[in-house]
Amino acid sequence: MARIRVMGEADIDAVAALRVRGWRSAYAGIIPQDFLDRMSAERDAQRHRARFASSRGKTVDLVSVGEDDTPVGWICCGPYRGETDSGDVGEVYALYVEPTRMGTGLGRALLDAAHRHESARGFATWQLWVLQDNARARKFYAAAGYAADGAVESDVYGDTAVAEVRYRRPAP
Repeated sequence: MARIRVMGEADIDAVAALRVRGWRSAYAGIIPQDFLDRMSAERDAQRHRARFASSRGKTVDLVSVGEDDTPVGWICCGPYRGETDSGDVGEVYALYVEPTRMGTGLGRALLDAAHRHESARGFATWQLWVLQDNARARKFYAAAGYAADGAVESDVYGDTAVAEVRYRRPAP
């Protein structure tokens, strides 16, 4: 099993490339292929640098690294970004694992580590959004104690609206 640590600025390029590979693998047949083909690790790294610089202390980024200390998994989480009656809701913003390592327990280890890392914030509930047609991810989150709560939104990729469902679970 890979080691999990807090992500540093030096990890941004590797995490951006991992995220692009993750999208292309997990969302093939769900997100329009031309959108996936146009994704760029370099552009993604630029966005990550801007977010990383502006969100210190607000979000946590953890990486799972292989023997060479290169990220093979990444999770980002923090306070829920939507409307809430209180500040005690956490959100998993993103979770990606190297496609060749999916199904190895790495994603679950990252999710558990994020829950533990953020326990000091006192979140009573965790939420996340998952593509409605991403059966593998939905099964993964259900196995981790998350359940769809009935909320649905759509994002548009190219000319295609893609539905996302919100999942939630009590804090561990």
